[in-house]
Amino acid sequence: MEQVLAVDIGGTKFAAGLVGADGSLTNRHQVPTPAGGDAETLFDALRSVVAAVLTEADPASPPVALGVGSAGPMTAGGETISPLNIAGWRGFPVRARLAELTGLPVYVDNDCKALALGEGWQGAAVGCSDFVAMVVSTGVGGGIVLDGRLLDGAGGNAGHIGHIVVVPDGFPLPGHIPGVLEAEASGTAIAAKTGRPAQGATADVIAETGRLVGRAVGSVANLLDLRLAVVAGSVALGFGEPFFAAAQAECDDIARLEYSKGTRIVPALLGGEGPLVGAGAVAWRALGHDIGIR
Repeated sequence: MEQVLAVDIGGTKFAAGLVGADGSLTNRHQVPTPAGGDAETLFDALRSVVAAVLTEADPASPPVALGVGSAGPMTAGGETISPLNIAGWRGFPVRARLAELTGLPVYVDNDCKALALGEGWQGAAVGCSDFVAMVVSTGVGGGIVLDGRLLDGAGGNAGHIGHIVVVPDGFPLPGHIPGVLEAEASGTAIAAKTGRPAQGATADVIAETGRLVGRAVGSVANLLDLRLAVVAGSVALGFGEPFFAAAQAECDDIARLEYSKGTRIVPALLGGEGPLVGAGAVAWRALGHDIGIR
């Protein structure tokens, strides 16, 4: 079976694995994202996880391409990336560097847009032509599918729901406009506001985080005429049912137009495999494989 190499670049970890044309994930490896690392220290960490996967790959069936899901923002085609939560990479030429490293054709997209592809292909949005996929983790991001097509935008950054204002004049998280969703509901924001990691959040913090995510989803549903939000990420999935209940209640209160009423907020079905299956979907889609989303 043909496979592609999949790479996930995030503020907490770098991960890689092999994704088959059926969405199966094998040979998964990951390393922590080097805190405070410069550009080459970061790339050395990424190189190590890619090498670990390739070392275990079947030499009779090498990967045919490389798909990358990366935190953004980025320039068109992922030629350069400047992840907000990876300070050492500003305008880093990740596509060219990975192509040089592996000799493979490399396709790069935003990690949350990649998640949207993965969940639409193998997860909670299979068969749905209009939805938003979100990650609520170290940061908050999103990808949007409308009429069965992934929205890109001029530079490939469409769908960044983390930068919707949900609390006017809200928390001034460094590097963010005060009150945007990422500055209020991300793991980074929760730690900055409460002095403790998201894993130690109180019930009130969990509920408030859910409400703010629901507020953003309801606004997007009203704007874009969609009725499904698929939410992934360590914060959302770690907070679990109380988070999703609060998010749904707030969304119900906001998405009350005839076409947005009934919008559902559901956990991502792919769980921890979602980022890499999504990165694999980036490559399979670029190669012309039918993943159900154009």
